[in-house]
Amino acid sequence: MLTGKHLIAGEWLAGAGTFRSPAHGPAHDFALGDIRLVARACEAAEDAYWDYSALPAEARTGFLEKIADEIEARGAAITEIGCQETGLPEARLNGERGRTTGQLRLFVIHIRQQGWQNRRDAVALPDRQPLPRPDLKMIQRPIGPVAVFGASNFPLAFSVAGGDTASALAAGCPVVVKGHSAHPGTGEIVAQAIDAAIRACGMPAGVFSLIQGGNRAVGEALVTHPLISAVGFTGSLAGGRALFDLCAARPDPIPFFGELGSVNPMFLLPQALATRGEAIAQGWAASLTQGAGQFCTNPGIAVVIDGPDADAFASAAQAAVGATGPQTMLTDGIAAAYRQGRDRVAAGRGVRALLTTMCDQRSATPYLFEVSGADWLADHMLAEEVFGPLGLIVRVRHAAEMRTLALSLQGQLTCTLHLDEGDTDLARSLLPVLERKAGRVLANGFPTGVEVCDAMVHGGPYPASTNFGATSVGTLSIRRWLRPVCYQNMPEALAPFAG
Repeated sequence: MLTGKHLIAGEWLAGAGTFRSPAHGPAHDFALGDIRLVARACEAAEDAYWDYSALPAEARTGFLEKIADEIEARGAAITEIGCQETGLPEARLNGERGRTTGQLRLFVIHIRQQGWQNRRDAVALPDRQPLPRPDLKMIQRPIGPVAVFGASNFPLAFSVAGGDTASALAAGCPVVVKGHSAHPGTGEIVAQAIDAAIRACGMPAGVFSLIQGGNRAVGEALVTHPLISAVGFTGSLAGGRALFDLCAARPDPIPFFGELGSVNPMFLLPQALATRGEAIAQGWAASLTQGAGQFCTNPGIAVVIDGPDADAFASAAQAAVGATGPQTMLTDGIAAAYRQGRDRVAAGRGVRALLTTMCDQRSATPYLFEVSGADWLADHMLAEEVFGPLGLIVRVRHAAEMRTLALSLQGQLTCTLHLDEGDTDLARSLLPVLERKAGRVLANGFPTGVEVCDAMVHGGPYPASTNFGATSVGTLSIRRWLRPVCYQNMPEALAPFAG
């Protein structure tokens, strides 16, 4: 049952005011966050840090497993309220819930394998000349309380108990979550699951808090609170950059791990375009319009060499994208931003419309445009993300211009090469450029669908993310909340070598 309250260190608390959830079904009121609650949650997280960070690995893994169990026990309620709030279909919510619990259990496996600490030993060399060497042991240690901002487009997998929260808890860091106002009911039920796990496992109450709603000042207070040691964020470039700047401007600057935006370009090389252009167009359309295009890995740009094969690809893409009907977007604000992005692209230099539709309120329909490579290179606005089912075909004159376009890209989450055997030489010239631009480079695939595993990198150079050395998906994401500590001549009984 929904309470409409915040969870602050084991207590369900009201706020100074309320806001109404954007539900399609029964509407619910939720307490607004405020700076007072932020301070209380951060102080409780700092108190919890000392006990929680010192727990043996098995205690933390048991806690993560219990959270997953409690989320699954509330599966029907989560799906019901999630569908009402977001407009997403039931199958999507069920799948995302499985991904959320899967992430938690993946970190259980990762911790038990012990490699997460990245332990390094340099044994003492007392007889070394001209100076002896002391015994040195290095391991990763939890950084401290972490602030997490829930994402609008993933109410489960990138929200209250999503990858940022799961990896921070796995690292031994308490978490304060700023819930997203687009799905507060979904967030509260997940918080209830975490609260139940805290009580069942005897964890310190301050290990997790959820602050609902609130204006911009609440988020600013959270990232600038002196007891917060790092921040995880998934959202817009403008919002993320503002929080990043606040973190950098603190008297004690802290790391801000933001996943912000990407157009995820695809490069269709000549042989693949000639032999499989229609199939690639159909696959692109499915990826482009999936979930109303509200994925951070949405492939918004397709780069082709102009000519008859490009004409055939454009026709096939137009037909495939045009077969997609209206879809409900996550919020009124996201839908309005999509329409603004559509208008910006349509007004771009040399842009031609291939498919125009009508969309209003929270209903999104797809759009398809094309532009020459020269015009795309001359208009930097065309390289900015449009969050929704909008595609842009960029026609370059030749392979050299394709590489020039690749070199001009800002940081991306993904870049994709569609190639056949005859395209190997061109792919070989593009690959060093693309691997410098993106965190994940694909061959003959589509970037939507981010596998949660040891090898995944979900991040990239700015503005795809604010830290190119990190990932927000996969087991490597735990390293964001750890820092290396070297112990010199430390007795085994004192140093946390086995934790």
